[in-house]
Amino acid sequence: MGSSSATTSSSSGEGGGEGAAMVGRRRRKEGLGWIEWGRGWCGVVGEFLFQRIAASHLENPLPLPPLDGTTFVVTGATSGIGLEIARQLAESGAHVVMAVRRPKLAHDLIQKWQNEKSEMGMPLNIEVMELDLLSLDSVAKFADAWNARLAPLHVLINNAGIFAIGEPQRFSKDGYEEHLQVNHLAPALLSMLLLPSLLRGSPSRIINVNSIMHYVGFVDTEDMNLTSGKKKYTSLWGYSNSKLAQVKFSSILYKRIPAEAGINVLCVSPGIVHTNVARDLPKIVVAAYHLIPYFIFDAQEGSRSTLFAATDPQIPEYCGLLKADEWPVCACISHDCRPMNASEEAHNLETSQEVWEKTLEMIGLPLDALEKLIEGEEVQCRYGSKPE
Repeated sequence: MGSSSATTSSSSGEGGGEGAAMVGRRRRKEGLGWIEWGRGWCGVVGEFLFQRIAASHLENPLPLPPLDGTTFVVTGATSGIGLEIARQLAESGAHVVMAVRRPKLAHDLIQKWQNEKSEMGMPLNIEVMELDLLSLDSVAKFADAWNARLAPLHVLINNAGIFAIGEPQRFSKDGYEEHLQVNHLAPALLSMLLLPSLLRGSPSRIINVNSIMHYVGFVDTEDMNLTSGKKKYTSLWGYSNSKLAQVKFSSILYKRIPAEAGINVLCVSPGIVHTNVARDLPKIVVAAYHLIPYFIFDAQEGSRSTLFAATDPQIPEYCGLLKADEWPVCACISHDCRPMNASEEAHNLETSQEVWEKTLEMIGLPLDALEKLIEGEEVQCRYGSKPE
């Protein structure tokens, strides 16, 4: 895994080394080829047209096993898919932590759900904790607060995400492009910092709600923040790139977590869900959105693949098989609750390693953070640990 960095560092001598570096730069891939791009869009359009048929064997809502004694953290749990995930997990007996930007709205939802269940005498075990993914300080403080309980965490569901459709490029106060931060950097930091609690809850799972749109993404590790100006910014570009970055980071994370730690990492496609309507998609897809709403999942249908990945008892065995086979990508579950293959670009282990290293740098963690956290050692993060 470290071979690419070793090669780079060894070429810093005489002119021959500089020449090799220049060749490396010339050969560096700068985007998807037309064939890859075309295949990617075929995958997106295919999911759109056939997802309802592919998932026709699934019940709606998805039946869940009894979840008493298990703890789930769900980000973005006040709307869309996240709301459905949190509600259904709680109704199945789980302890659910709604990690949200608007705590009052979450409390109102809990009250509503509780009132609906009161006649059945079923108190729901839900709590609310504040988390703003546009602030990496907020992410680190959330993780510190949860870890301080010394309680087990069985499943982290990184559901929250944004697709600022047709909007101009925007940056968080941390200085990162908003799609990159909310869809990739903040969930990556949260996953890393909650490892001590996930170890306590082992066997445990990290579930990243991803998207088929990662098929048309490309990550340039020298321009992850999309500020070089090489290509005109669109929200579609920002979104698809951030989703691919998440798959790549998740793949290296899972490869590096020792099997005995018992933490499985999965990426899940919820399908094309009503909450994701996008006007800067190709015109044929936009037309289909407006003319044929039959094809689009509602939030409850869109929640099924995530709930399956978070609760199905066979998931650890499947992840273990991939790990034993040294598969280059983490486990991916499709909208029909079946294994799916990630994009061709997601299989590029060399760039996945680069994404891993660049991401750790951006979220303020040292390169050996994972190993230290698994060993139970303290790790200093650039965010959240400022003195009062």
